[in-house]
Amino acid sequence: MKILFDLFPVILFFVMFKWGEGHASAAQSFLQTYFGNLISGGVPSQALAPIILATAVTIVATVLQIAYLLVRRKKVDGMLWISFLIVSVFGGLTIYFHNETFIKWKPTMLYWSYAVALIVSQFALHKNLTRTFLSKLEDDLVIPETVWSKLNYVWIAFFIAMGGLNLLIAYNFSTDIWVNFKLFGSMGFMFVFLLLQIIFLSRYSKPSEESL
Repeated sequence: MKILFDLFPVILFFVMFKWGEGHASAAQSFLQTYFGNLISGGVPSQALAPIILATAVTIVATVLQIAYLLVRRKKVDGMLWISFLIVSVFGGLTIYFHNETFIKWKPTMLYWSYAVALIVSQFALHKNLTRTFLSKLEDDLVIPETVWSKLNYVWIAFFIAMGGLNLLIAYNFSTDIWVNFKLFGSMGFMFVFLLLQIIFLSRYSKPSEESL
């Protein structure tokens, strides 16, 4: 359930963009009615209406996520706050200036923000955030400190690479392909990345009581 909660804004972005593509006139009318005061000139073109609508709905969805957690008195983790800040800034610029370039930079800025957080925590705070995030693994695995450090570097490299890949897709392919990559491509790469780590870390399994 948590993964669906975390992916809710991304999935909603995809759904609203696809709906807007098939109903450009309705998307344009909806934006003019409910977001006209936030858009420079008041009316986006039908060509840009799908991406602007998807962006606006994503910002609202992220706000609702945070509000839900606060109402339930649950912790809002740092990643969600970072995501909210970035989508609000870059999404807001896309909406106001009718320019999809800003929202296309959002995933890259999010990935690179994660990389910076890992770098700063490692070298300035002497804290391994990767170990913190994956701390539950220590219940079943015996992982040396040197391996945790290497994993932290691997995550840094992964986030930097994903940020660059997002820009490569955004600037060399259509918006439709970028939207598809944003959901399916990113999830696919993340799944493979995590699977490879699970395979690698399996060698550090704790010995069973029977073997002792």
